[in-house]
Amino acid sequence: MKFLVDPKFRIIQQRRTGYIISAVVILLGIGSLILHGGPRYAIDFTGGTEIMVSFQEHIPEGEVRNALVPLNLTSIEVKAIIGQDGKEHIAMKLSAEESMGDISSQVLTQLQESFSDNPYEVLSVDKVGPKIGNELKAAALWAILIAMFFIILYLTIRFEFKFAVGAIVALAHDVLITLGIFSLMNYEISLAIIGAFLTIIGYSLNDTIVVYDRIRENIKKLKNTVAYDEVINRSINESLSRTIVTSMTTLFVTLILLLIGGDVIHNFAFALTVGVLVGTYSSVFIASPVVLEWQMRSQRQELLKKK
Repeated sequence: MKFLVDPKFRIIQQRRTGYIISAVVILLGIGSLILHGGPRYAIDFTGGTEIMVSFQEHIPEGEVRNALVPLNLTSIEVKAIIGQDGKEHIAMKLSAEESMGDISSQVLTQLQESFSDNPYEVLSVDKVGPKIGNELKAAALWAILIAMFFIILYLTIRFEFKFAVGAIVALAHDVLITLGIFSLMNYEISLAIIGAFLTIIGYSLNDTIVVYDRIRENIKKLKNTVAYDEVINRSINESLSRTIVTSMTTLFVTLILLLIGGDVIHNFAFALTVGVLVGTYSSVFIASPVVLEWQMRSQRQELLKKK
């Protein structure tokens, strides 16, 4: 299916505009991360206790927070979320320091005393120790680094090292922008979000490889007859229809999850939605232009050696 018929966009010629846009967005994200003291980790990584209850009658989260004041919990977070069953639940998160002892029972008892006329159901009580949280954080980082290493290895074998560099720059670009947007939105980073990051890497890489395949075909077909930058530009245009159709199809699914999936998977769906948009952008405006930059750099070095 051809979404665009014989497009002739001057994408490579406008690559510096793409670099500037990416740099601005990444710097905004990094600035937000610095101001927030790093990503906002969920209890998966920080350790702590999360209690989720469902009251028979609606109760504002502010009233629940006020009811827990007698327990002198300095860092408790109370949030109302919509579960997959469509009902409103109350999630209460305590830091690792305040999760010592039988704090869960104290919280539940306090709720029972404060809202005796409104019974509740305990949906879950999740507790993660700080040591396990640190181990999960390290494991998540290693998972991303190992994935990057094998991507470099695969692309170097299948194409050339400069293509691997372009892909890794694009993938790092996608993860940094998504992470920065999460920081700007003050969303938590949980194990599910790490899974979303790895999914984004796989999706973006698949898109990039399609463009790379076309570049390799055109290099062989147009060798010594067309300039390298024109070969890349033509290859991007030839694969643009496929890129847009695939992205729109995937985006439709992630948007449905984001809009009607409920609060439980909201952040995961949001990460995928941002990742699809950014991954599509990077496969066109980052990955292939970086290959051109590498090629031009190599040519300049060869000219200098000849002199």
